[in-house]
Amino acid sequence: MELFIKIFVAIFSVINPLGAVPIFVGLTQDDSNRERQRISFWTAINVFIILLISFFVGQYALAFFGISIDALRIAGGFIIVNSGFSLLNRKFTKGRGVHKEVENDAQKRNDIALTPLAIPMLAGPGSISLLIAMHQDYQQIDEQIITCVAMAAVAAVIFLVMRSAHYLSRILGASGIVAISRIIGFIVIAIGVQYISSSIVNIVEGIDFSNINLPK
Repeated sequence: MELFIKIFVAIFSVINPLGAVPIFVGLTQDDSNRERQRISFWTAINVFIILLISFFVGQYALAFFGISIDALRIAGGFIIVNSGFSLLNRKFTKGRGVHKEVENDAQKRNDIALTPLAIPMLAGPGSISLLIAMHQDYQQIDEQIITCVAMAAVAAVIFLVMRSAHYLSRILGASGIVAISRIIGFIVIAIGVQYISSSIVNIVEGIDFSNINLPK
């Protein structure tokens, strides 16, 4: 249970579905309740599939490009920290890579569950790099099962949040969503800093200083 909570909080904080509420409301304001429920369901399914692929297949992409896990953690850490600062500064759309032209294009299409909602707004570079790094940390079968269950739980929460987005928008208001997202932003920044610092420590510990000739 402790591992499940740890993984769930990490994934949920980086994805932060509450930050996507204003965009979801704007993109589905003319849709019926049934259509919003359908979009919410498929958004959650798409996010879950993207997370699964990132967790199990991402390592092979790293091997193909010759990228070390520590390098990925540092790069992903910077992305996660940037996302955290975006939450603190209330830059939801910019921090999630959803620009105005993308939003306008989405308004013209019937299905927005995959893009821009699932990717890049929810399952963006930060969460993808986080899952790839997690695969290196949790290689036991039971740990991977717990990770998959945590991903499914996050997907379920995404469905509930998106399904209730219009209600939450009215109840919490812009200020309420911003306040919650700022709290989550602190957690996201801490996760990113932890990934960067631990990777730097691993790199330094892996250096063989005995073979370095220092000038006398």
